[in-house]
Amino acid sequence: MIQLDNVTLTFPDGENRITAVDHVTLTVRQGTVAGVTGPSGSGKSSLLAVASTLITPDSGTVRIGGVDATALSMPERAELRRDRLGIIFQQSNLLPALTAAEQLVVMGELGGRARGRRGRRAAGIRALELLDAVGLADQAGKRPAQLSGGQRQRVNIARALMNEPTALVIDEPTSALDQERGASILDLILRLTREHDTATVLVTHDQRLLPLMSSVHTMVDGTLRASRHTVTA
Repeated sequence: MIQLDNVTLTFPDGENRITAVDHVTLTVRQGTVAGVTGPSGSGKSSLLAVASTLITPDSGTVRIGGVDATALSMPERAELRRDRLGIIFQQSNLLPALTAAEQLVVMGELGGRARGRRGRRAAGIRALELLDAVGLADQAGKRPAQLSGGQRQRVNIARALMNEPTALVIDEPTSALDQERGASILDLILRLTREHDTATVLVTHDQRLLPLMSSVHTMVDGTLRASRHTVTA
C-alpha cells in the first residue's frame, strides 16, 4: 500500500518558499491503480518524488508497504526503494550495452538477490518470466537500440518488477508513444498491477486513459482532489 498523510512540500524562492504539494492525503491499496492528472506546474512531479521517497516532505508521512519512509535515513530510504518500490520514468533509461534480459538481472544484483551461482540463475529465470509477461520473451537477447519505443518501455516496466515491489510509481509511461502503443502499455500496467498485487500511482496527461483506472485524482496548485473514488480490486 502507498499512503500519503497530510503531506506538504515546499521549495525556496528567494526569501519566500513555494508550496509544490499542499497537505495531500492519498491511499492506494494493493492491486489498484490511482491515476493522477492535472495541468503542467500543478505539482504532479513533486508528488511523485515524495511518493517514491526521493524527496522528504516538509511535513506529513509517506508509508510504503506499512513502512514510514519519512522516519528513515537516506541509506534506509534507498534500501526501501530497492526492495519495495518500482519506479518507472517517462524515458526508459535502459543501459545501452545490456540486453533486455541483462537489464533485469542487474536489478536483481542490486537488490542482493542474484548473488552466487544459484542466485544468478534464479535472477535469470525471473528476468525471462517477466519479459514473457510483458510480451518480450523473443526479444530477451536484444539491446535497447534494437527495440522499438514501446518495447523499451515494456522492458522498463519488467525491470521495475524485478525485485517484487509492493508499490509502483509511474510517470507518464505513454507520453513518447502513439495512441495504440500507449493504450497497450496502460493495459499492461493494469494487468501487472492486479497479477503482482502492487499499489500503483500513475501520472498521465492522457484523459482517455483515466476511465480505465481504479481511481482518478486531479492535481491543482499543489492540492489533490479525488474526481472518482477507488474501485475495490
